[in-house]
Amino acid sequence: MSRKQIDCKDFLSGKSCTLAISGSEDEVIDMAIIHAIISHGHDDPFELRNDLRSLLKDVPERKATTA
Repeated sequence: MSRKQIDCKDFLSGKSCTLAISGSEDEVIDMAIIHAIISHGHDDPFELRNDLRSLLKDVPERKATTA
């Protein structure tokens, strides 16, 4: 499963927010919606969901290291 990331600083808002969230696409979108409503006062989660999806970025795969 590929991980996705969203960084609040990439979304235009009146705050200088530094929150970044990573995980599965659905996890990231769900948490970003909660953050946008609670911290930034957004009130339309359905429209916001599409806006946030457009800001998702792939997280590079990390290679396993051995000790």
